[in-house]
Amino acid sequence: MKALLMYPDRDFDFQQTLPWNEQNLTQDLDLLTLLNAMAGGDEFVLEVVRKVLLLSVPTVEVVLHRQAILRDCLRNSSLIRDLYKIATDAVEAEKRDWWRTSSHYASSMLYGSNKLLTVLVDVLRKLRNIAEQHGAEVSSTGFGKLFTMFREEFNEPYLGEIEKHLAVLRFEGGVLISSALGGINEGVDYALRQSRDPKKRWFERLLNKPSGYTLLVDPRDETGGRIVSEMRAKGICRVAIVLAEAADHVANFFAMLKSELAFYVGCLNLYDALTTKGLPICFPTVAQAGQRRLSSTGLYDVCLALRLDSGLVPNSTNADGKDLVVITGANQGGKTTFLRSIGVAQLMMQCGAFVGAEAFRAELCSALVTHFKREEDATMQSGKLDEELSRMSDIINHIGPNSLLLLNESFAATNDREGSEIARQIVNALLEGRAKICYVTHLHQFAQELFDKQIQDVLFLRPQRDDDGRRTFVIREGRPLHTSFGSDLYESVFGTDIFHRA
Repeated sequence: MKALLMYPDRDFDFQQTLPWNEQNLTQDLDLLTLLNAMAGGDEFVLEVVRKVLLLSVPTVEVVLHRQAILRDCLRNSSLIRDLYKIATDAVEAEKRDWWRTSSHYASSMLYGSNKLLTVLVDVLRKLRNIAEQHGAEVSSTGFGKLFTMFREEFNEPYLGEIEKHLAVLRFEGGVLISSALGGINEGVDYALRQSRDPKKRWFERLLNKPSGYTLLVDPRDETGGRIVSEMRAKGICRVAIVLAEAADHVANFFAMLKSELAFYVGCLNLYDALTTKGLPICFPTVAQAGQRRLSSTGLYDVCLALRLDSGLVPNSTNADGKDLVVITGANQGGKTTFLRSIGVAQLMMQCGAFVGAEAFRAELCSALVTHFKREEDATMQSGKLDEELSRMSDIINHIGPNSLLLLNESFAATNDREGSEIARQIVNALLEGRAKICYVTHLHQFAQELFDKQIQDVLFLRPQRDDDGRRTFVIREGRPLHTSFGSDLYESVFGTDIFHRA
């Protein structure tokens, strides 16, 4: 049995190792804010959405598969939360019987597996009833196949037959075992036999004369009791193993169902958090890797939106066909926020979730990598530029074609001429390797040289600034400027008159 809610043909592997740069991604894009909103206080959901968000680099087919399922979830949120609770209860039932797999005794294994399967059969019955009642309310292939399996494979005659077998395997009337004598008169070839029919009337059983002898062990005979227990264990051992495997199979299905549903529960939590604030969401248009698609309408930084009560400024841009996007301009004009909005939207799109925008279109990338400026090394073990170059070296060792690299004020730890030269060489090399780059920079020489070349696959953006120095936080296409308008910030702190007197 497979849930198939993350992939059309296989389960999601939650044992994968997180990407090498997961700490930098989490820090640079403020992903903890996003993950906590998705978790809604559920630690299990938190761990699941963290892995799905950071690990998913699927195909267009997989993204569309998840988008269709998520649309069903948004239309039937209470149903999905009920399914998640049912799966959670099933997993908790398995945890309560942990000793069945840790026990070395066949009888304990048999009893625990029987008890667990009895509970899980009731859970399967609940799922079948849900599928029968709500099957018409879902339209995605994923939920369609899942509900069809619940209805067809877990019909009442089948579940009733399972319950009959479980009742027999409780051996409430004792265990019937056969064996043969070995070479030294020890029992061999133990086999479990079907017990006599308990439905026969007493006089029918009386007329059937026994074909062997009966030996009763005195309750005080400890040695005899131990021998009988050993014989019973040998007889039921094979059945206990088979029943334990069956219980594990069903329990593993519920564990995977809970894990995959947890991702969609996380999306529902995020949807509630964003729509409560009146913010738009959309299902992005996904392009194949290498098609150089990146355009948006009303795109905003979801993590910032979750922390702000108001004042959020969305942005629209069209970088289709561009290998490099250079963002220059006024300090504190919203450049870093815009860069984060692209990174977060890319991650959310690739894991199959909606995006914080009115419309968003992008290609899949083989990896998302960030290189944001850091504070000065408090230990003074290396200079700031050394630290930047060390992180960039690590990136170059991992990055490949069709990766998306987000650079935020990289190489600004030195002067403009040296920083521009470093940036030029690294950016050119990465572009030759077919990486796509979005670069927020104050390196005027670097930006101006690129602009002067009038390269078709480079887009230049900058934040709007009013004549009075006010930031609108709106990012528009525009040529690089020589100044970052640091004087605006000075005047906002010290006042215009003090600035002019200086």
